[in-house]
Amino acid sequence: MTDEEPDRELVDRLRKGDAAAFDRVYSTYHPRVFSFLLRLSGRRDTAEDLAQETWIKLAKAAPGLREDTTLAPFLFTVARNAFMSHRRWAMLDLSRIVTFGLEAMSSAGSEPTPETHHERARAIALLETALQKLPLASREVLLLVGVEGMEQEEVAKVLGLSYDATRQRLSRARAQLAEAMETLEKKQDAIAARRSAKRGEST
Repeated sequence: MTDEEPDRELVDRLRKGDAAAFDRVYSTYHPRVFSFLLRLSGRRDTAEDLAQETWIKLAKAAPGLREDTTLAPFLFTVARNAFMSHRRWAMLDLSRIVTFGLEAMSSAGSEPTPETHHERARAIALLETALQKLPLASREVLLLVGVEGMEQEEVAKVLGLSYDATRQRLSRARAQLAEAMETLEKKQDAIAARRSAKRGEST
């Protein structure tokens, strides 16, 4: 029997909403997916969040899976994309951007170029606009973790939530922030393209 044959059977059952099939896929692939994310992120809590996000996305995507879907590549692609989205969020360094602004983003003893200054200012404006578009529950968990630097256990106490509920809310908030920023970036790029086209027509 080839590797694809058991996948075909599981995919068919997933497409039909078979919970037992989902459990089987989870038990088979979760250790590998978690290990992959742990090595990528270097943090157990981050790997746990991203692994959970991976399985949530599988559950949502299950009814629309192609019949020839091979589960390992599918799952690791979802996991990698989740990590890249998280990394993009983390690289914005939410605490420094929101709390200290441009000055804190400059490395010690270095003078930012006008181009760097412009990009940083754009990133700050984009982030702040995106944050304001999020539900209050999402904004507060992001700010408590990113700006105040609290551990998730501390945030859970502040919000009166369980640790697992806090992790879920933070994961959802990060995804919402990434989606909001992507939408805003696309709008800004479209506006810039239209302005460039108009300038070209006027010359």
